[in-house]
Amino acid sequence: MPSALPEDPAPRTGRTQVVCEPDPQSGVQPIVPASVDTAVAQPGSRSTGSTPAEVERIPAGGVAVIVTMLVAAFVVILNETILNVALPRMMVDLGVNATTVQWLSTGFLLTMAVVIPITGFVLQRFSTRAVFGTAMGLFSAGTLLAALAPGFGVLLVARVIQAGGTAMMMPLLMTTILTLVPLSRRGAVMGNLSIVISVAPALGPTVSGLILQAFSWRFVFVFVLPIALAALAYGVWKLTNVNEGGDQRFDIVSVILSVPGFGGLVYGLSHIGEGQGGSVDPVAIAVIVGAVVVLAVFVARQLQLQRRDRPFLDLRTFRFPMFSISVAIMCIAMAVLLGSAIILPIYLQTVLGLPAIVTGLVVLPGGLLMGVMGPIVGRLFDRLGPQPLTVTGSALLVVVLWLFSRMDTTTPVWAVVVLYLVLTLGLALLFTPCFTGGLNPLPPHLYSHGSAILSTLQQVAGAAGTAVLVSIMSAAAVTTTTAAGTRVDLVPGMHVAFFVAAIGALGAVVLSLFTRREASAAGGHGGH
Repeated sequence: MPSALPEDPAPRTGRTQVVCEPDPQSGVQPIVPASVDTAVAQPGSRSTGSTPAEVERIPAGGVAVIVTMLVAAFVVILNETILNVALPRMMVDLGVNATTVQWLSTGFLLTMAVVIPITGFVLQRFSTRAVFGTAMGLFSAGTLLAALAPGFGVLLVARVIQAGGTAMMMPLLMTTILTLVPLSRRGAVMGNLSIVISVAPALGPTVSGLILQAFSWRFVFVFVLPIALAALAYGVWKLTNVNEGGDQRFDIVSVILSVPGFGGLVYGLSHIGEGQGGSVDPVAIAVIVGAVVVLAVFVARQLQLQRRDRPFLDLRTFRFPMFSISVAIMCIAMAVLLGSAIILPIYLQTVLGLPAIVTGLVVLPGGLLMGVMGPIVGRLFDRLGPQPLTVTGSALLVVVLWLFSRMDTTTPVWAVVVLYLVLTLGLALLFTPCFTGGLNPLPPHLYSHGSAILSTLQQVAGAAGTAVLVSIMSAAAVTTTTAAGTRVDLVPGMHVAFFVAAIGALGAVVLSLFTRREASAAGGHGGH
């Protein structure tokens, strides 16, 4: 299988990696990561008491593990957006209205929001092979069920099953990279994550549109299924255990609290602007308030469990300043990305009068650019550290969002394409440094929790960014009533929404000034 990962140089002295003998029952050959005590602090980082040498190679079998997971993650995230173009045809074939069919997307997002926080526990409790097999098994089963679904109810269940598998993949991939890849090369490898999180969603509508030109909506799932099954089969056959699992106790109270907490928050934010006439929906506000209260209880529960050293989702990750700063920047970036991804198509179709297929082609180059830039930015991170990249990226966000706030009915399409390309360049300069720089300082026992927290807050921030910007656009739009009827001018609302987004992006600029390179903690709990 070809790999975009850096090839291993010749082994050097220092950090060692132990490849154990295969287990006599399972035949699995576990990869045992080197002790963190041998990690090397990068220039300008805090001293961790490490030895001065560090091996620069990924262990035997490690590249195959990471590439397998990258392919699997690409497929499952492609599936997140591949259905959007098919929804109108599904409404006709399944005999449902727009509000009902939208639950195929809403149900998917809610399941993701509920399952991702649980992955912190799952990744520590079970082996890599077991988690990967479960994730891709669920996704494949859901995809098959969706392709054969006789009606809407079964299709919705299939989407929920798909989402359960999808939710596990990104935390699993991030945790595996942190475990296998030496600190000095993590940026280059983490850069490949940008291909997954940017190119896959950008390609989804395009791939779906091409399929629907000749086939029914069921073939959207038929197209994905063989790729998912191939990744599952290869993983079950070849995947080695990076983590053998542990004896962490399952806390049912945390699960009960996380479902209405995270699920309710994402649901409320996603529906906040759906009141009468585009106003704020009081039901959504009530759901958000209730979710926040439940999450406060959830946090209190985790703090209680931390005192016993067995948290379900370990919040001690926030004791590491670089993790907290990186999470905050990532939240701003995701809010900007997903908010813009909603408003721009509305502007292009409603204001400039472009057809849907042209709208997709306008934003497609931006997603592809993010994927191309990911590995490049990763290598720059390894050489320069995070600050030059994050400051530049966040500054680009502010400039482009301000220019977006000046667009009107006379703006040429090519200018929108160029501005969106610059916006995605800025996001590419933020994503890899924040992923890598935020997770690097964590000790190994917090890798899975940090990955789960980062992925969870990305979901919440994306929903919040979309809700806030669309609500602002709707509230600031100008409605005029004449004898010919009522006309809504969205341009003033779009101006205000993008201007507010630019102000928010200034927060990312300020936070970026405090980013720095830090080596992995030698162990123990942060802040102790």
